[in-house]
Formats: sequence, structure tokens, C-alpha cells
Amino acid sequence: MKFLLSNFKTQSTLLFFNTRSYHCAQRLLKLMHLPKNSYNPVSIGSFSIIFCITLFSSFFPIYLNDFFNSLQSWLSTNLGWVYILSVGIILLLSIYICFSRLGDIKLGQDHEQPEFKNLSWFSMLFSAGMGIGLMFWGVAEPIIHLSHPPIGEAFSLESAKDAMQITFFHWGIHAWAIYSMLAVTLAYFAYRKDLPLLPRSIFYPLLGDKIFGPIGHAIDTFTIVSTIFGVAASLGLGVIQINSGLNYLFGISNGPVSQIILIVCITSLSILSVVFGIEKGIKRLSNINVVIAVMLMSLILLLGDSIMLLQSFVQNTGAYFSDLTYKTFNLYAYERKESWIGGWTLLYWGWWISWSPFVAMFIARISKGRTIREFMLGVLFVPAIFTFLWMTIFGNSAVAIALGDEGRILIEAVNDDVSIALFKFLEYFPFSSVLAFLSVVLIITFFISSADSGALVITTIASRGNENPDVWPKVFWSGLIALVASVLLLAGGVGALQTLTILTAGPVLIVILIGAYCLIKSLQEDALMTTSVQHHSTILQYSNAYSSWKGRLQSLVMHPQKDEVSVFLEDVVASALEELAEEMNSLGMSASSQKINVDSIVLIAKKEEAEDFYYEISMRKYEVPEYAVAENKMFYRAEVFLVNGGQGYDVYGYTKQQIIADALTQYEKHIHFLHQSMGEEVLYK
Repeated sequence: MKFLLSNFKTQSTLLFFNTRSYHCAQRLLKLMHLPKNSYNPVSIGSFSIIFCITLFSSFFPIYLNDFFNSLQSWLSTNLGWVYILSVGIILLLSIYICFSRLGDIKLGQDHEQPEFKNLSWFSMLFSAGMGIGLMFWGVAEPIIHLSHPPIGEAFSLESAKDAMQITFFHWGIHAWAIYSMLAVTLAYFAYRKDLPLLPRSIFYPLLGDKIFGPIGHAIDTFTIVSTIFGVAASLGLGVIQINSGLNYLFGISNGPVSQIILIVCITSLSILSVVFGIEKGIKRLSNINVVIAVMLMSLILLLGDSIMLLQSFVQNTGAYFSDLTYKTFNLYAYERKESWIGGWTLLYWGWWISWSPFVAMFIARISKGRTIREFMLGVLFVPAIFTFLWMTIFGNSAVAIALGDEGRILIEAVNDDVSIALFKFLEYFPFSSVLAFLSVVLIITFFISSADSGALVITTIASRGNENPDVWPKVFWSGLIALVASVLLLAGGVGALQTLTILTAGPVLIVILIGAYCLIKSLQEDALMTTSVQHHSTILQYSNAYSSWKGRLQSLVMHPQKDEVSVFLEDVVASALEELAEEMNSLGMSASSQKINVDSIVLIAKKEEAEDFYYEISMRKYEVPEYAVAENKMFYRAEVFLVNGGQGYDVYGYTKQQIIADALTQYEKHIHFLHQSMGEEVLYK
């Protein structure tokens, strides 16, 4: 650890800059007339840290780069096994949650439905997760592994197979397991437990209300800083590749000035997209991404050796899953390949982890209403299969060219400048200019998707969990991402920036693992509650349910209107729940009945150190089914809601005593749940 002590001056300087810049950041944000919740401790602290690091790296890029590289080298040598083991654990936990009974639980209330259709959902999470990376590394990585394999002879048939295996491993379900674990944790506590959609919320089972204080501010601040640098670094690489493509197509100069102009132009489009919001901006752009990506991939498939590529896809995918366990925990401990592991696998794992707060927040934001199993299957496997197909079509085609008589030019291009690898690869196909133009367009749209998704996530966190923040904060944070990327490009600090994003992976990894523990603990309690409510019953529920069979029949065929249900809520439900609350209080309980609004009445019985009982009757609107005979197209029901959401049954037409009986039935089930969840603990005390 000598190098850490020797660089104490660097850390002290950064701390000094950050302390002074905090007050400057506070004044600047206020002068910009942003909404009041935009200059809170999280946004001000984040801005000041970002300003300090960017300023320091622009003045001392070589010194800072050496420091970060030394730190990265030390981590790779001494703690690489921790990263490998932790990512393996995250993958196993993701699969367990997906296929266990915990997967039945919804990310939201039981009655809620997904906000986005499957195709748009897949498109958005894929575009945010790794769009630019596929364009940058789809050709380059297999060629590099072919020419510089970790073990074996270069440019052999065995190294060609290993090149694709390694590429699949780096871009497979491990990355999506990291994203999905953090995303499902955020979505669960936000939409199931009604906490803010913020990183701090995953610590609620451990910290309780302390997450709303300085500790929570620190967690959110770190997330914003990590996201800003992660997105800026990736977008810096994307701009370099776009510049290379435009230079190839139109002869536009390749250098910092052109790249800054590109950042300004594309960020303007990104701001426009994020201002339109998810529905009109990000969703549509993500759908366009997938259409262009499928078009480009199909053209390469049809113009290349289609049969070979399809055979390779099947073989590559089968080999990937059959060898998954070995590769997950392979550290090349016997071959002593620490430098290779540190430069590839650990680099990727660190990259995915450092990107996970941004990607996970965005995926969580668009996944409300899905079951955990549906969520995990969609996030783990659908993007991974698409990635495998992409890597096969581009990677196997590139490997075949490299092993051929004319492959020397492609190999030299990859080794000289990774950013032009894709465009040199396309020269081997007919209509290369058209393919290159499509590639540049796709890189730009992926660029915009990543930027606007990142800006939306950052604005949400900086606005204290507001999922629909105002326009100007979105513009501000989008502009800040562009500014950070521009400054570091001009200062030559992209390398240091990449290393910085990897170093943030350590604390983020701890957050993910703690979040996984909190999630599983809460899910087990949630599943127990659901089971208790569904399977524990009593005859009280059925006694005197209707005054006569004629009344029962009448309730089944009627389709009441809003005013009728409103009168029922006011005259029957309110009176019944109020009387029940009074009786509970007389027995020493803490209960209250209140109107949430004109359409909903709730009874809450509070319990210390245990889950509160929540019983609500709320009006819901439906279309009259085709088989029914009714004058109106719409009708209303008085449905029961518990703490986990709607239970799907209607109590309209019940008498006051029947409402009380139903509430008591649900309360008895709640008591049964508390007994099941706390009984053993009490027994063994």
C-alpha cells in the first residue's frame, strides 16, 4: 500500500478542492433558477465532487492516470478473486430469485400491470445496457483474443474457438445479472414498499428512517458521481468511434475539435429526447435502435457465410452455457495470468458494476408492474441472446477474415486503433459504404439512448426520487455529462476516467451484495404474507355473506355506476370501518379509519415492531363485458385492497355487518401471517 501513502497529497488536494467547490456549486445551481428541490445536498455535493475530479484530471492527467493505474494494478493482483467470486454469487442469487417461489411477487401492487409492452421494454433496457459497447467491441475483441490468446497458440483453430468463448463470457449473462440484481432490488423497494426510487431505499431494512438523512444523501451522491463518470467515459469512446466513421465516410478530420463538436450536436439531440420523456422520447428512440441493429446484423448475415454463422451461433451458445460454471470462477490461478485477468475479465466486471447504478435505476424505472420472474427472465436472457447473435455474426465473420489470406489488414487495424475496427471490417463486404453509414447512424442513436437514459436517472436521484422531473434539471445534467466528456477528451484524460469508473466498482459491489441480502429477506416475508392470506381461511368469511340468494344473484348481474358506488362507500363502508376502528381502540389497539379521497376508504391498525394491518375499499372502473346486458359501457366496483395491493374481489352490495366481517377475516389472516413470521423467533427466545 506504499503507493496509496505516497499519493496522499493527491487525495488531500482533491478534498480541498471539493470543500471549496461545494459552496460554489450551491451558488451556481441557485443562479440557474432550477426548481428548489434541484439544489439539495445530493445535487450540490455531486456537482462539487464532479467539478473537482474533472478539474484536477484536466490539469494533472498524467499524474492522476498513473495513480489510478497503480491502484487498479494493486486491486487486480490482490483482490481480483473477490470480484470474480462476488459476480459468481450475484449470478447464482439472480437465478435463485428467478426460479424460486419469490419470483411470483410483483414489482408493484398485486393488481398493477406493466407500463410498457415487451418489445419496447426489451429495446429500452438493451439500448441503455450495452448498445455502444457492442458497436465498439463486436469486431475488435474476438480479433484481439485470436491474436493474443491467454493460453495456447495465436491464429490457431483452438484460439479461434477460445476467442469467441471469451467474448461470449465477457458479454453474457454475468453483466445482466449485475444489472438485474440491483434493478430488481430498487424496483421492489420503490414499487412494492412505496419507498423513493433511489439507491438509498435498498438499505431501508438495515437503516430504517436513517436513509432519509446524511447517510442516504451520501449513498445517492456517490451513485450520481459514479453514473456521470461511467456515462461520460462510454460516450467519450462512442464519439471517438463516430468520428472515425465520419472520417472513413466523408473525410471529416479525426481529432479533439471534431469530437467536441460531435458531443455538442449529439447531446443536443439527447436533451431533446430526455425532455420528451420516456414514452415519447426514450422509448421511440430505443425501438429505432433495435430496428437499425437488426437491419445491420441481417445484412452482415446475408452478405456473409450465413450457414457458417448460424452454425457458429448454435455452437457458441451451447459451449457458453455448458462451460459457464468453470469460466465464472476461473482465475487462471495455475497459469498465473494476473495481467490478462486484470486487463480483460476484471476490467469488464468492474465496468459492468460501475455502470450498474445507472442501468439498474433506468431498468427499475421502466419495469413497474412485472413479476420478479418475468423481470429476471427478460433482463437476464433476452438481451444476452441478442448479444450472442450480434457477437457471432460480427465476431465470427471477423475471425474468419483474419484467418484468411486477406486478414492481415484487419488485424493491423484492430491492433493500431480499435475505433476503426468495425469500419475496416465492413470493407470486406459488398455495399461497404452503406453498411458503414448504417453503423454510424446506429452508434449515434445508441449514444443518444445512453446519454438520455443516464440524464433521466441522474435527474431522478438529484430531484429526491421524482420520476417525472422538470425539464431544466434534465437539461442541466445532460449538459454536465457532455461537459465532463469534452473536458476529459481535450485533456487526454479518458484513460484515467475509464480507470476511475472501474475503481468505483468496489463500493458499488458492496452496495449490490447488501441490497441482495435485504431483498431476499424482504421477499421471504412478502411470500409468507401472501401464502398466509391466500391459504388460511375461516368460516366467518362465508357466514351470512348475503341476506338471501336473490340478493346474491342481483349483485352478480348488476353493473353499478360511479354515483351508486360513491353512495355505498359513504353510507355503508365508512360507517362500518369507523365502527370497527372504534371497537379495536376500545380493546387497546391503535386503529383509525379515514377517507383517502372520494373514491377510497381505509382502515389501518398499527402494531409496534410488526407489519401494520391495512384494509382499504376503493372504487375501480371497468368496461362492461360483452356477455353482459347493460345500458352503459362502463361500470364500477368496490374492491378490497391490502398492503400488497388489490385482491380482485368486489364488496359492493354488502351490508355494514358483512363489510365488518370481511375486514375481520382479512385481519385474522394478517394475525396468522404475523404468527407464522414471528412465532419461531418468540418460541426460541
